[in-house]
Amino acid sequence: MTNQRYKDLPNFKRNKTPTKKIVEQIIYIIVGTVLSLIFLFPILYMLATSTKSESAFVSSAGTIAMFLPDFANLGDAVKNYANVFTEFGIWRYAINSFIYAGIVIVLNVIINGLAGYVMAKLSFPGKKFLSFMIIFLIVVPVETSIIPLYSIVIIMLGLKKTMTVLGVILPAAISIFNIFLFMQFFSNIPKEYEEAARMDGANTMQVFFKVILPLSKPIVATVAVFCFIGVWNDYLWPSMILPTPSAGQWPLLPIQSVVSSIGSMSELTTSERMAALVVTSVPIFVIYVLAQKYIVQGFGNAGLKM
Repeated sequence: MTNQRYKDLPNFKRNKTPTKKIVEQIIYIIVGTVLSLIFLFPILYMLATSTKSESAFVSSAGTIAMFLPDFANLGDAVKNYANVFTEFGIWRYAINSFIYAGIVIVLNVIINGLAGYVMAKLSFPGKKFLSFMIIFLIVVPVETSIIPLYSIVIIMLGLKKTMTVLGVILPAAISIFNIFLFMQFFSNIPKEYEEAARMDGANTMQVFFKVILPLSKPIVATVAVFCFIGVWNDYLWPSMILPTPSAGQWPLLPIQSVVSSIGSMSELTTSERMAALVVTSVPIFVIYVLAQKYIVQGFGNAGLKM
């Protein structure tokens, strides 16, 4: 009688059978595995090719061996990576990228964090219009502003010769998207924290640096990772601003510039090119893996879905 009464209810649904659930899970695992392999194949190919000599690379082309490292001749892998570091000095360009990224991260957290805090917590005339402009500018492609930005940096600011390093750092120090992330995250922080700090005599800057920022580690880590990836992968803008290095001088270009030039050199083997790509990919992979938890938490607390 009880089962019959539940069946007569309009919203009554019978639970899925265990067999159906198992079939769905198997299909989910198979589809997920296939898609993962499709995305991993280029990475496996890059890693495997960087460990081979040119003759081994040619002989493995078109076979499953092209995705497998050559463990029998690890000396070839050492040679490929050694050539990339010694003959082309890729480590110098990597140091440049690390320095640029570190400075840009600090400036982004301070400048964009303060802008996001003002937009989220303070009231002033024109706030709604600025909020609209921030959302509007997020969808504007960066490429559309390269020529005006170049004119501002070179002509108005006069950043030439050795000052061109500032031409790389200053434009990257401000990000509309990062301001939006900070604004969304700070909006979810209870006002009681600020009120308690102000009762203790803290001013606006002290509230931001001593209360708000320590409570915002997830979004700070998210912005830091995005800034690092952006600076590390940046090629077009630094190539326009920074001068070509002269013989005997320390280059100012970031790592992507030398990787691009290495890829166009006919005297290099395919294995050496792939070794250069591996060197540029490893830092991004490591940093993203270490900060993945904070990125997910930062997006979740900011009210965004990944």
